Amino acid sequence: MKLLWAPIVDSVYWRRIGRRKSWMVPCQYLIGVFMLLLSFRVPYIMGEGTEAGPNVLFLMLIFLPLNFLAATQDIAVDGWALTILSRKNVGYASTCNAVGQTAGYFLGNVVFLSLESADFANTFLRSADNQKPYGIIDLAGFVFFWGWVFIISTTLVLIFKKEVDNSLESSTGNGENDEKELELGIVETYSVLWKILKLKPMMYMLVILLTGKVAFAATDGITGLKLIGMGIPKDRLASFGLFLTPLQIMLPWMIGKWTAGPRPLNIFLLAYPYRLFVGGIFAALVYFTPSFRLDTGKFSNMVYIVWIIGYIFHQVATYCMFVSMMAFNAQVSDPRVGGTYMTLLNTINNLGGNWPVTLILSVTDWFTYKDCFVKGTKDVLYSCNTKELADQCAAGGDVCEVVVDGYFISVAVCSVIGIIWYKLLFNKIKYLQKIPRKEWSVIKK
Repeated sequence: MKLLWAPIVDSVYWRRIGRRKSWMVPCQYLIGVFMLLLSFRVPYIMGEGTEAGPNVLFLMLIFLPLNFLAATQDIAVDGWALTILSRKNVGYASTCNAVGQTAGYFLGNVVFLSLESADFANTFLRSADNQKPYGIIDLAGFVFFWGWVFIISTTLVLIFKKEVDNSLESSTGNGENDEKELELGIVETYSVLWKILKLKPMMYMLVILLTGKVAFAATDGITGLKLIGMGIPKDRLASFGLFLTPLQIMLPWMIGKWTAGPRPLNIFLLAYPYRLFVGGIFAALVYFTPSFRLDTGKFSNMVYIVWIIGYIFHQVATYCMFVSMMAFNAQVSDPRVGGTYMTLLNTINNLGGNWPVTLILSVTDWFTYKDCFVKGTKDVLYSCNTKELADQCAAGGDVCEVVVDGYFISVAVCSVIGIIWYKLLFNKIKYLQKIPRKEWSVIKK
């Protein structure tokens, strides 16, 4: 839907405000208003004081327009980045993107979960004689605060940031107008989207974006679930971000010199095998972690330290790949239809990360084998691979235990696929960087 909406955002605007601000400003104002209104309804939405639980239908109806507004704002910002930065610096758009996403995730996830947790607040923020059964903040106050942040920051952008008019009538143009944005109608912009898809370099790019993350699907999609299943609290897992965020913010700036250069995908190719190796390390850590569980059922701080170190190495590889690919996307995108072009590449990139995880979550259970053991012995009664058989085993006073964990098989299969993918497409990725920029332009002169 975002991809189909992008041509409209690219072609419809109010010239007096600016092509990008025409969409960005009202979207952010509406998001802020939505959040302010929602903050007063949090108890009702979450079902506090009732047995019904969260109002899922209301959540769906609210987050649908919120996500729509955020997606529209994202399209406008992506297109603006291609014209607000000079061509030699456009690769830094990926640096800003990565730093912004990290800061947003840190504030909205890690900081909130930590400050909302009574355990975290009592352990690290409150004195021993001031223990409370609740955290420092609650969801309602958090949403209310960020609603005002949206409104105030948007007002500042509206007043102080003037958008340069880069528009150019589609019927005109010469070699000096390569960076100008075209004046296209809605139908013409959809036609341009189809032309982008038919570009020969784009065919190669789509294959790379859609298949490149299959190798990491099991590691990225299941490892966190395995840790939670072992008994590691969600808030403790989220607190890992406290240690990862400084790295995630600094790393894009550290590699910006290379990702903003003419060969940003060299970083991608260097990080790919390194990330595969980290996936194997994660599998080993998952295997050995249960053996370090204390008698209380919890884990020592040393276990958390080891996992934090592991995640640091994982994030180095992940962010190097992400920033370098985003930089390349920004460099090859035609700024004359920037919003549509960048949205296409980013949408395909996101899809390439989501579908492998969805698939691997669906099939991992196929690789998992469980047997029903007589309690206190190693005598196998029967396999209990289905929920019904597992319930039957438990009802009989026996124990259904995992004999073969599908997680490890999934990691191995994904890693083999990744090695093959890397060998097959290494030279093609190198070649993509050598293609002249005009070959990526959708409107030839």
